[in-house]
Amino acid sequence: MSIQSTSEPLLRLTWTDPVTGAHGYLVMHTLVSGLATGGTRMRPGCTLSEVEDLARGMAAKTATFGLPVGGAKGGIDFDPKDPGATEVLERFCAAMRPWIDAHWVTAEDLGVPQHVIDEVFAKLGLQQSYHAAIRRSPDPERTLRRVHAGLHAPVPGGLLLGDVIGGYGVAQACLGAAGAWGWPAEETTVAIQGIGTMGGGAAWYLHEAGMKVVAAADAAGTLYDPAGLDVPALLELRDSYGEVDRSRLPEGVRQLPRSAVIGIEADILVPAAISYAITPDNSFDVAARVVVEAANSATTPEAEAMLAARGIPVIPDFVANAGAAAWAWWLLLGQVGADPADSFLRLRTEMQAKVALLLTEWNTDRVPPRRTALAFIETQRAAPATDEAPLLIP
Repeated sequence: MSIQSTSEPLLRLTWTDPVTGAHGYLVMHTLVSGLATGGTRMRPGCTLSEVEDLARGMAAKTATFGLPVGGAKGGIDFDPKDPGATEVLERFCAAMRPWIDAHWVTAEDLGVPQHVIDEVFAKLGLQQSYHAAIRRSPDPERTLRRVHAGLHAPVPGGLLLGDVIGGYGVAQACLGAAGAWGWPAEETTVAIQGIGTMGGGAAWYLHEAGMKVVAAADAAGTLYDPAGLDVPALLELRDSYGEVDRSRLPEGVRQLPRSAVIGIEADILVPAAISYAITPDNSFDVAARVVVEAANSATTPEAEAMLAARGIPVIPDFVANAGAAAWAWWLLLGQVGADPADSFLRLRTEMQAKVALLLTEWNTDRVPPRRTALAFIETQRAAPATDEAPLLIP
């Protein structure tokens, strides 16, 4: 039985905002040691089934990286650009307080930056969104200090470690794919759909590694330069919603429709914006040699099968974009601290090794990477527990 397909979640909750009428959802797919982890997203049209899919994916992420926690997800059907969005988020978190206190460790997600959800938790007297895990640690105050230090550790580019670690992990998944096929970084091209926290971070670190980012899409359209985009310059032009100011674009950048990014000729396509971005309707437009999912559930199962039939593997989201979740738990458990070099080294090593494993099976027997990853998870879960497994429970 695959947690990606048939297993039922432990808990589904639906909430109605008494002020706006907006609906919010919490799905706990699995509990491990009494805990489940997963971010809280906000977007117009967010549904319970979407949140359930994401919670299932979080359960897969935690199992893939051997984390002592289950999977969950929160979602709110509301526009994050609305002036009242933060108040809606605050009321949602207040309503979810029993689960936030006891079981649910949440964080940023689509439409909800980490600093916003931390501000909401502070208003509720909970200090930080990892509250449920921090309060279980043997020394909560020390754990909280370590979490704050890690999240706010400065990294090159004027950003903070907590803001870029997820994108760094996606970049390492791309580099792992290139390495599996012997592609030199400087000869590898990438198209990225979405340049917010995850996509922007991936673009930065791929550019730093020497890869050529030829296309980047935001809500207003696709920006394209076959010679390679000036990624640092573009990221400087973003607003808080990850949209680029078109009035100040560097010379040579072509503006294409938003959907054009799917069909850009590039070695790697990184869907990093929305769920269900690649569907049976547009899968034949994909011109990349591999898809690396930075967004949750970026490819529908039908589209993934169609891509595989064309010889295009998909590195699934619960591997490629799991860096932020894995790192957060390494930080909580004291396995990494505030030095970004330690976090980058561990994530680089683990992500590239996992992607290499997936593509070995693909290269030899055309086994889809998702199937290999799910088989690995089942093996992990079947392994007997050991006393060395790190737990937060005192």
